[in-house]
Formats: sequence, structure tokens, C-alpha cells
Amino acid sequence: MASEAKLDPDLDLVLVREVNAPREILYTCWTTPEHLVHWFVPKPHKVTACDLDVRVGGKCNTTFDVDGTEMQNNGVYLEIVPNEKIVFTDAYTEGWKPAPEPFMTAILTFENIGGGRTRYTAIARHRNTDTAKAHKDMGFYDGWGTVVTQLEEYAQGLMK
Repeated sequence: MASEAKLDPDLDLVLVREVNAPREILYTCWTTPEHLVHWFVPKPHKVTACDLDVRVGGKCNTTFDVDGTEMQNNGVYLEIVPNEKIVFTDAYTEGWKPAPEPFMTAILTFENIGGGRTRYTAIARHRNTDTAKAHKDMGFYDGWGTVVTQLEEYAQGLMK
């Protein structure tokens, strides 16, 4: 699945993990606000608001509290393939309004690898090398890796 994204090592940051949870549950965690708020940012930071309209052109809005600072992340979905793929960007907001300072497009894929496990691929695609480097320097791999671990733990709790 990730290969269809034609990766550019200068612009794309990629995280691939095998997650011990079915892709249907991971997809639900990504597309349901009441689930997403529990795992979406590295703890102790937290999601304080989440408004999702999971369809092409639908809003994908989250607000985080990071050390007492509110950070808004508003965007739209570009592609939705239930239980398989989610693509969203902050380049546009609801109603296809261009964002003044877009940062990235996220491409998430969920590949069933058997035994209730999923190959989870997250690609953060950037518009230029400076933005990609800034995201990497911000701790993309540690931060997104922590989030995948939190997602896996949360998803396993839903399986009980």
C-alpha cells in the first residue's frame, strides 16, 4: 500500500509498524472523535477538541494542549478507503479554503497481516525540504512512534 504513494526521501517522513490490533479497530480509532482523543498526541499532552467529518472534503479538526499551549490543527480529508486508507491535509480547511501556512499531508494505511495484526504505515508528506526537516527535527519519529504505541494500547482495550 505505501509503495503506491511514491515516496520522496527529501519530502516524506515514513513510519511503519506492525500493530497488535485488527485494522478495522485502528481505522475506527482514527475516525471516531470519542476514540481519537485518548491516544492522538503523546502523553502528557492531550486532545481538547476533535471534530471529524470522515468523507472526502470533510473536516478533520483537532485541538491539542501542549504544555498549556493550545494548538489547532484544521484540515480536510482527501481520500477515505474504510479500514484501509486515510489521507488528510492541513493545506485546506473545510469548504476547500486554502490554509495560509500548510504543513503536511498525512497518508495512513492499514494492511491486514493476519492473526489480528496490522501493518500500519504513516507518511507525512511535506511541500518542501525545509518543512520536512523541521518536522523531523521536531521529533517526528519519536512523537509519531509514541502515538502508534498509544493507539495500539487503546485499540487492545477496545478488543476486550
